[in-house]
Amino acid sequence: MQGKKLSLIIATYNRGGKLCATLDSLLVQTLPQELWEAVVVNNNSTDDTAERFAAYAAAHPELDVRMVEEPVQGVSAARNRGIAESRGEYIVVIDDDETVVPVFLERYYDLFESEPGTAAAGGRILPGFEGVPPRWMSPYTERAIAGTLDLGGRVREFPEGKFFGGGNHGYRRSVVARYGGYDTALGRTGTVLLAGEEKEFYGRLRAGGERIVYLPDAVIYHLVDAGRLTRGYFVRLCRNIGRSERRRTLAASRGAFAVRLVAEAVKWAGAAVLAAGYLLRGAPARGGYLLLMRWQITAGLLGA
Repeated sequence: MQGKKLSLIIATYNRGGKLCATLDSLLVQTLPQELWEAVVVNNNSTDDTAERFAAYAAAHPELDVRMVEEPVQGVSAARNRGIAESRGEYIVVIDDDETVVPVFLERYYDLFESEPGTAAAGGRILPGFEGVPPRWMSPYTERAIAGTLDLGGRVREFPEGKFFGGGNHGYRRSVVARYGGYDTALGRTGTVLLAGEEKEFYGRLRAGGERIVYLPDAVIYHLVDAGRLTRGYFVRLCRNIGRSERRRTLAASRGAFAVRLVAEAVKWAGAAVLAAGYLLRGAPARGGYLLLMRWQITAGLLGA
């Protein structure tokens, strides 16, 4: 661990198979191994995650990766443990159901080395569907399911209204010392599909005036299996997006919650126009699922 400049944090829960695919993509990183480490945080997995990881680490001694345990359930608690257990000056966070491109870590490293005024960054998130996406899928519903983020091919500061994704962001360790870690009231907890932990974290940095950069070449592919493309999963996901937004904004202030309600009304207007457009183009299922998404998010936001 001595001399490591960058620490990669991966929280995992009951995804032994996907975790191994994630680790496979680390084997071909262009950033020299002597500069980085990977810390996998096992968050009470009940499957064979620990056994799979042990076998993988033994088979790939060239990879500087270790597993630690976090007994408090939730991705935010797991990431906070990963930060505490890591040693790098720079911290990069990904999830256990994605693969990264070979230059992924190098792009983060080069940014923080060359731009001392940049506090944090986030990269491009693209879907990696493990089957054919359903006909009702649109860019808007895809964003909810896969967390898609694509702001173009230019390095720049994040524009107003955008924020980095939970499965692809990084920051200096000094940021955690100034602002604290992830809010454990937010983020996925076991099988409960809460979210918003990265948005809340981003908001604290932005409120502090920090420079946060979009890195288009730091690409991850979010692996989406068939189970996430069912109506039941989609409804549950969207309802919990709304619940997460309710928690996040009410924790800030009632004024923030009121502003979020106004934004939801604006989003409804946009969804109605888009749904009408899909209907006219002969794709009513896309419009229907867009309205279903909005309905579930609103219900969660209102406390349903």
